Amino acid sequence: MSVGVGRTALLVAAARAIETHRPDALARDPLAGHFVRAAPVSAGWPVHPDQVPDGAADPLWGRLGRYFGLRTRVLDDHLLRSARAGARQVVLMGAGLDTRAFRLDWPADCTVHEIDTEQVLAFKHEVLEHTGARPTAARRTIPADLRGDWTGALIRAGFDPTAPTAWLAEGLLLYLPADAERRLVARVHALSAPGSTLAYELKEVVAESAAVRSAPVYLAARQRLGIDLPALFAAGRRPDSAAELTTRGWTVTVRSPYEFTTLHGRGPLPEPNDVLAANRWVFAARTLPTPLPGGLAPGA
Repeated sequence: MSVGVGRTALLVAAARAIETHRPDALARDPLAGHFVRAAPVSAGWPVHPDQVPDGAADPLWGRLGRYFGLRTRVLDDHLLRSARAGARQVVLMGAGLDTRAFRLDWPADCTVHEIDTEQVLAFKHEVLEHTGARPTAARRTIPADLRGDWTGALIRAGFDPTAPTAWLAEGLLLYLPADAERRLVARVHALSAPGSTLAYELKEVVAESAAVRSAPVYLAARQRLGIDLPALFAAGRRPDSAAELTTRGWTVTVRSPYEFTTLHGRGPLPEPNDVLAANRWVFAARTLPTPLPGGLAPGA
């Protein structure tokens, strides 16, 4: 695994492993700890709450870890709602070490497509083979660089652009250059039949202040894991992808993670110089055409 975004995937896996063993877990991923232990760079990281001496007070495995647990739960719920509403194709863009194809209760005819680099998918395959895990849906992996043209590889893997799709970009757009984000959103739109949904994470800020960049969460990630998170975030003004999707006819809702902390009764809370204050989760739906009298759809 490489040091950059590869380590962040292991960071999220460790957080999911810890969350799994909490008595009040928001999400459970019994495979997450296997990834952490299999990579030399993370083999000594905690995978259980008992291995975090300061517990919830720990800025890295407590606060940031709980954020990842909450994010996992909210996006799990979103994808399952989409699938049960009729989207039988799921596309995880920048799938990383996510195991939703193995741990969620998908409809019987659902297919989960995972797009990531060949290196990440090879590591993931090796670990999953060792555990003997079996997916709960049809699973297809697509090695591709999401900064380039990945649509052909997705279609060759069996993706049907005429069928509703549940798209997810979890922890991806933060790292993409602005032009790559615009291209990705445009391609998702082009491949999305009515009834499709898209969820993704962003930061509503051009640049975080010096006080935020030196906050305990970022400091702990640098000192203890060798991950400089602010340095990995794409620089410069970000595209307004929510507005672009709205212009293209999608219904878009933007939420703060703290709304879901309130909803679930657990998760991170605001704090001074908050590294999570600018984080937003975006949920978009390409609505079905409204039937006209006589059962005709617009344009029929």
